[in-house]
Amino acid sequence: MQTGNDTSFRKKLLSLILPMTLQNFVFALVPVSDAIMLLFLSQESMAAVSLATQVVLVLTLFVMSITAGGSMLAAQYWGKGDTGSIEKVFGYMFTLSLPVMIVFFGCAMFMPEGVMRVFTDVPELIENGVPYIRIASFSYVFMTLASVFETLLKNVGFVKQCTIASVVIVFLNIVLNAVFIFGLLGAPEMGIAGAALATAIANGTGFILCLIFNLKLTKFRLRIKNIFHVDKDLRQRFSKYTLPYLLNQLLWGFGFTMITVIMGHLGTDAATANGIAAIVKDLVSCLCFAIAGGSVIVIGNELGAGRLDTAKEYGDKLLKITIISGIILGVVAAASAPVILYFVHLTETAEHYLLIMLLMCSYYILGRSINSTLIGGIFSAGGDTRFGFICDTLTMWAFIVPFGYLSAFVFNWPVMVVYFILNLDEIVKIPVVMLHYRKYKWVKNIINEEMK
Repeated sequence: MQTGNDTSFRKKLLSLILPMTLQNFVFALVPVSDAIMLLFLSQESMAAVSLATQVVLVLTLFVMSITAGGSMLAAQYWGKGDTGSIEKVFGYMFTLSLPVMIVFFGCAMFMPEGVMRVFTDVPELIENGVPYIRIASFSYVFMTLASVFETLLKNVGFVKQCTIASVVIVFLNIVLNAVFIFGLLGAPEMGIAGAALATAIANGTGFILCLIFNLKLTKFRLRIKNIFHVDKDLRQRFSKYTLPYLLNQLLWGFGFTMITVIMGHLGTDAATANGIAAIVKDLVSCLCFAIAGGSVIVIGNELGAGRLDTAKEYGDKLLKITIISGIILGVVAAASAPVILYFVHLTETAEHYLLIMLLMCSYYILGRSINSTLIGGIFSAGGDTRFGFICDTLTMWAFIVPFGYLSAFVFNWPVMVVYFILNLDEIVKIPVVMLHYRKYKWVKNIINEEMK
C-alpha cells in the first residue's frame, strides 16, 4: 500500500491553504468595508447594499460551478502531467462562463429595479439598491473573467499570485470606497453609487493582474481553437462531473438566496442584522473554504497520478483538520458578538437580533466546515458530485426553505425562531455526509475513466 509522507502532505496543504485563506479573507473584507462605511450614511443604505450584493452570490454560484469543474479535471491532469489537456480545460471554462457573464451584466444594467424587487418589497431599500446594482454590473464581468484565470493559476502552482491579486482588489476597494462614498480627495460624494464604482474599479484591476500573471508565469494561453472547438471527450467528462455540481450550487444557492429574501421581508431590522451576521459567517469561514479548495487540488493530484491509497489517507487527515478548525471557528464567531456590537450602530431591535444570530453561528460554522470540505472538496476531487447535489437539494428545498417560509409568513413565528430554522441546513446533513464519506466512492481516477 502506498502511503503519503506526513511532511510532504503538510507542506503541500499549507502552501495552498494559507494563501487561499488570506485570499478568501480579503475578499470577505469587501462587504465589511461597504457595510461599515454605509452605516455612517444610514442603516437603510447598508441593508439595501446587503440585499443588492445577493446578485453577486448568485453569479458566483454559476461561475464557481464552472471553475470547480475545471479545477476538478485540471488537478487530476496536473497530477498526471498532461499540460495539453489543462489548456483545453482553460478554454472550455471561458466558453461556459461567457454567456453567464453577459446575462448577469444585462439584468443588472438594464433591469436593476426588477432585480431588487426579488429580494425585498420595502420601497426605500429598492430605491437605494438600484444605483448600486447598475454600476456594480461592470464588476460582474471582471469577476467572472478573473475567476477563470485564477482557477488555472491555482492548479498549476501559482496560488500566491492569486492572493496578491486579491489583496490589491481589497486594498483598492476599501480606499476607493472612502473616496467615492464620502467625496474625499476632490471626488464627488456618491454615497451608495460610490461603493459600487469602487467595487467595479477594484475588480477590473484584479482581472488585469490575473491576466498579467498568466502571460508572464505560465505557458498556458486562451486559444481560439479551445474556445470554439471543444474536444468531445473533455465536454463529456466536464458535463458528467460538473452538471451535478452546477445543479447543486444553483439549487443550494437559490435556496440560500431565499433565506435572504425571507429575512428581507421581515423588516429593515431583520435584514440589517442578517446582512451583518452573513458577513461574519463569511469572514470566519475563510479557512473552511480554503481547506475545501485545497482538498480538491491535493486529493485530485493524487487521484490523477493513480495513487488512490494516498488520496484516501489524505482524505482522512483532511477530515480531522476540518472538524477541529470548524469547532475553533465556531467559538470565534460567537465570541466576536460583543466586539461587533460595540462598533456597529443599529436600532435596539436590530442589535438584539444580531447578538442572537452571532451566537447561532457557533454551530453553523462547524457544519459548514465539515460539509464544504467533504462535499465541495474531497468528493468533488474524485468526481463524486451527484451525492452533493441530492443531499443539498433535499436539505434546502424539502426542509429549510418551505419550513422557513411557513414559520415566517403562515405561522408568524418570532424573527429569531425563523432565523434558527433557516440556519439548520449545515447541521441536519452532517450524519448523511459522514456516512457517504466512509463509503469512499470518491476515491477514483476520472481522467482515465472510459467515457461512453
